[in-house]
Amino acid sequence: MRILVVDDEAPMRALLRLFLEQHGFAVSEAEDGYEALERVRTERPDLVLLDIMLPGIDGWAVCRILRRESDVPVIMLTARDDVRDRVSGLEAGADDYLVKPFAEEELLARIRAVLRRTPRVEGRPADRVIAGPLLIDVPAREAYCHGRRLNLTPKEFDLLALLARHPGQVLDRTRIIERVWGWDYDGDVRTVDTHVKTLRAKLVEAGCSRHLIETVRSIGYRLNPHHDGRGGTIP
Repeated sequence: MRILVVDDEAPMRALLRLFLEQHGFAVSEAEDGYEALERVRTERPDLVLLDIMLPGIDGWAVCRILRRESDVPVIMLTARDDVRDRVSGLEAGADDYLVKPFAEEELLARIRAVLRRTPRVEGRPADRVIAGPLLIDVPAREAYCHGRRLNLTPKEFDLLALLARHPGQVLDRTRIIERVWGWDYDGDVRTVDTHVKTLRAKLVEAGCSRHLIETVRSIGYRLNPHHDGRGGTIP
């Protein structure tokens, strides 16, 4: 597994690289937020260790952007032991938060815990999502239902990919807005309903069940991969 270490201090990056490589991880590095975003997009690491205090754009902003584009796990690192900072990090979408200085053993334990919680299927690339009749090629931004390519808008693709990455899990409208439209979106959350309606129509046209995306009243939506749209269910 590859870990991206994002820190503006070269000695810290070197120490983390040495420690992580000793425990069998491949490591890449970024010294600022812009480089971090580029490396995630091109290298698709399995986890990001993200310092908060970075030149250019800080770690909170980087994490929010990553959450719009990827489900890569993020552990935020900071020298600031403040409850508000920890809350800000978690609200930005971080999976965990660790205060410097920290014991190497604790860092390793947290990395392993986060990776255990991250769904991965042996032999399947992390950038390829399969959920019931759906196959989603994330880097190519292409989605298929029963092998038929779906003609989706960018937001429809992002919405479907988000739901497919969390099969059976109810996602409320606010979370969907934050992950698809961005944390700074100030429009009507009901735009989610409009996009689900058009997305369902395209899924049905391709042979999927309209119940593939289920409405959970007063909350949001979930993807049920067991509806195959062919008069039965997928076991």
